[in-house]
Parts: sequence; structure tokens; C-alpha cells
Amino acid sequence: MSMPLLIEWKLITHGKEKRIANKDNTFEITFDGYKLFPIDEVIEIRRQHNSDQIGNGKIVELTWREDKTICRFKLLSLHNVN
Repeated sequence: MSMPLLIEWKLITHGKEKRIANKDNTFEITFDGYKLFPIDEVIEIRRQHNSDQIGNGKIVELTWREDKTICRFKLLSLHNVN
């Protein structure tokens, strides 16, 4: 059976990211399905597809399992305050 895969160039969080304790500016988010992001490259972070960019980040780890993608990223810059 084939595995559908989306290649993403922006990280859209929908506000579901969770801060990783004891790791400076590192967050984790889980997506349904399998997604591929560039690793160790600066990418845009947005809350919604059509919203303004909220900052820049770098994907540091991707895990695929059980039709989900677990993405850990480091927030490098924040363009506005929540």
C-alpha cells in the first residue's frame, strides 16, 4: 500500500505546538498524515495558511509513525508577541 506524503516549505501550527521542557525555544507539533520538511533550514512559521508569518524556525527532528508526523522545531525568531 502506498504512503501519501506531503512536502511542506512552511510550518503551519494552528496553535497546536507544545513547548518542550528544558529545551530552549524548542517546540513539538503532531500532524495527521506524513509530512516532509527541510531539516536544519530556516523556514517560515505561521498559525494559519493565510495568516502573516509569526516567526522563523528550524526543524530539528521528524518522526513518522502510525500515519502521523511528529515535528520538533526550534523557534529562531518571533515577529510579534502573542
